[in-house]
Amino acid sequence: MVRYELMSRTYAPTLKEDPAEAELASHRLLLRAGMIRKTAAGLYSYLPFAWRSLMKIEKIIRQEMSEIGAQEMLVPMIVPGEIWQQSGRWDVYGPELLRLKDRHGRDFVVGPTHEETFVDLVMNELRSYKQLPITLYQIQDKFRDEMRPRFGLMRGREFIMKDGYSFDATVEGMQKSYEDEKAAYARICERCGLKALPVVADSGQIGGDTSVEFMALAESGEASLVWCDCGFAADTEAAKAGIAVTEGAEGELTRVHTPGIGSIADLAAFLGVPENGTRKALALVDGDKRPTVCFVPGDHELNEVKAEHAFGEYHLMTDEELQEYGLVKGFIGPIGLPENVRVCADISLKDSIWWLVGANEADYHLASACRGRDFEIPEWFDVVTAQEGDACPHCGKPLHTARGIEVSQVFQLGTKYSEAMGATFMAEDGTEKPFQMGCYGIGVSRTLAAIVEQHNDDKGIMFPVSVAPYEVEIVPLNVGDDLVWPAAQKLARLLGDYGLQVLVDDRDERAGVKFADADLYGMPYQVILGKRGVANEMAEVKCRATGEREDVPFDKLSSYLVEKIIPYRA
Repeated sequence: MVRYELMSRTYAPTLKEDPAEAELASHRLLLRAGMIRKTAAGLYSYLPFAWRSLMKIEKIIRQEMSEIGAQEMLVPMIVPGEIWQQSGRWDVYGPELLRLKDRHGRDFVVGPTHEETFVDLVMNELRSYKQLPITLYQIQDKFRDEMRPRFGLMRGREFIMKDGYSFDATVEGMQKSYEDEKAAYARICERCGLKALPVVADSGQIGGDTSVEFMALAESGEASLVWCDCGFAADTEAAKAGIAVTEGAEGELTRVHTPGIGSIADLAAFLGVPENGTRKALALVDGDKRPTVCFVPGDHELNEVKAEHAFGEYHLMTDEELQEYGLVKGFIGPIGLPENVRVCADISLKDSIWWLVGANEADYHLASACRGRDFEIPEWFDVVTAQEGDACPHCGKPLHTARGIEVSQVFQLGTKYSEAMGATFMAEDGTEKPFQMGCYGIGVSRTLAAIVEQHNDDKGIMFPVSVAPYEVEIVPLNVGDDLVWPAAQKLARLLGDYGLQVLVDDRDERAGVKFADADLYGMPYQVILGKRGVANEMAEVKCRATGEREDVPFDKLSSYLVEKIIPYRA
């Protein structure tokens, strides 16, 4: 039985310099530590150290799924295009979906997610409510043909993902399955050493009415979120926050000369009003090709995801389109707009009566424009991005902002896929009903990257015990001698006998090289053996996360490390 591994026999080719293409700490450190290697854009090989960590992440996932009764299985990665056409996603998913044909000319896709596959699997087998509920999951490679794959494992084209699907007879049952998965996902993040927030999210291309993302907090995160001390958190793509707006001056409608002032910041400064006392006009062409002007608070920005929900596949007007539709760039307002222009506003302005707006005339604005007297707003939408200082929708306190890495997401799908694909069961009342479904995904390889993003310093990675490739690295400063090297082997065997996962750096390298590599690899505990210490049967133990060092007698080393490690392992 192998009780420890030797560094000289481990494939972990390190890099001395930071790779030029690596922008994030996780990308840089995983490459430098010989844990991943790039094959092509967005495609990476996982080397032994990374693979050991990934297996530990998967072990945690499997344990938590077992706790809630989810059953693991595996479906093909290549999926018939027919069932994607049946669900309606064939045409709407976009170019990220890799489509291909087999030798017979039949359509297939490389699965980026497997709602259709699992529905197709169970629809002819689960026929009665008595067989429900059931939750199935898999851990499998996925592929999404990202236009700009970047940041290493954070946004690759091929990635490892756990995806699961629950099938229930009732909405209440589906909600219970959803809550069970959400609680399990929170435990998975905690056990992987991730500080993550469950945030209200947009369901995107998966669909469904309710969704929560688990965001690992990191400055490098692609996602922007808002959170409150009361526990509320939401992706800014989905956050509904209370937005404070300042009323304009009451009185008669007044035409104000504002020469050359076309920006909100300049207008507010020129007139001495706060930016949220102005109304920003956003000119766009909606999904039905209608020219549209949407008014929002002057200090807030349009949220692209919310806007797509409101307007379909819209685009902001070009200068040429503004001219074509008779709109004056920088001076658009609700009074005197061309008749063919659709008018709407963000819901945060619904209680605001007095507005400061553009006059639809170059170099002029209108003060004391009164909604109900001077203009009307026929439609209201939630289209702006929540930001720092907006009011929490739960308690009213000011929101904080942060950036995060989405590592997992849970969805209440309802009958979105079961109805589209005709997947029904015999209900208790004898009628055929569509399954109530939930969908649950964890980016396994992305979780590894998120762990490194949260656990690193200027020397390298600092793995939590639960996901570290090895729990202990023994660093003998002399090898091949008759003092230090025999002691290193003896201690490695002893620690292995206690069930600890041990790596021994048996390379004939200078002490500085070994110390640098040990810090780069980030194993939680380093056992450093030098001649003086070994002569006194003492080992220096370094905690990688804190940098603390302690001299531990050989006869106490096993119990010392077992106490530090066993309670925290996967």
